[in-house]
Amino acid sequence: MSIYQRVSVDAALYVLRDINRNMTVTQNHITTGMRVEKASDNAVYWSIATTARTDNKAVSAIQDALGMAAATMGTAYTGVQSVIDVVSEIKAKLVAATEDGIDKNKINEEIKQLQEQLRSVSESATFNSDNWVVLTNDATPTQPRQIPASFIRNADGTISIGMLSYHIDNTPVGATTSKDARYLIDDRATGSGEYGVLTSAYFATELGAAQNYVLMTSKNGTTTGQVVISVTSSTTQGQIGQMISVVDAALTQLTTVGSAFGALEKRINLQNDFATKLHDNITAGIGRLVDADMEEESSRLRALQTQQQLGLQSLNIANATYDTVRQLFQNF
Repeated sequence: MSIYQRVSVDAALYVLRDINRNMTVTQNHITTGMRVEKASDNAVYWSIATTARTDNKAVSAIQDALGMAAATMGTAYTGVQSVIDVVSEIKAKLVAATEDGIDKNKINEEIKQLQEQLRSVSESATFNSDNWVVLTNDATPTQPRQIPASFIRNADGTISIGMLSYHIDNTPVGATTSKDARYLIDDRATGSGEYGVLTSAYFATELGAAQNYVLMTSKNGTTTGQVVISVTSSTTQGQIGQMISVVDAALTQLTTVGSAFGALEKRINLQNDFATKLHDNITAGIGRLVDADMEEESSRLRALQTQQQLGLQSLNIANATYDTVRQLFQNF
């Protein structure tokens, strides 16, 4: 006679296997910190979280671009501020040159030094090899400079990149005027310096000055007929007065350029703050979908460990009972 009935043993083994399986899952949640690690755990949540992670990487790239742009704008704005200070000094020297008996040649030496400082400051206003105040042959003055500012996922799943533009840098309408001078210096070979406040002769022509006065000339552009502001012992009061008017008009435009840079820098900072908060919110949203509750998982693990101990005891009892019964019938 044979004994094949091991119902209690099989039941205990089944319960123990189930407990061990649950312990493996729980321990994996605690180890990885995730309750949805792969698509088989929860296909919907995994899909949403995966897309959100890729979007968050794009938002991080936008943050980097905004940080770079903020530094570039800050450098440009500092350059414009410094140039305004130097041009103001030139204006003061010209006013001083109107005094009777003053040595205009000495004043002119000071003006020359200040003009050299203007180019030095303008060319030094560079961050990461990017200069937004000196126009060269590599840039087109009629095209606005743009900065990536936002990553947008549309309702239909398509994506787009929002841009911030240097708003003073718009395509001119009609003939070029002094208001098109949105850089400090225009060194293009294809122009006459008209897009640089310091190199544009339009301030003089619009004021009806006797000569096309400029604070400095373009390195590469056509400068025929332009006269760099300077004074000598023979310079008349009328000529100095015209130079002062040109410098004052240039200062007004420099203020406009500085305001544009300042406004864009402020917009960049605001957008960067938003991108930071957006990145944090997306990260938190992903966590709600796939992250494990560590307190809950730890409690579950302790409970399963207790159940495992009880299950082992139950299995031992079942085995002992089975062996006792088997021994009773082993001689039959």
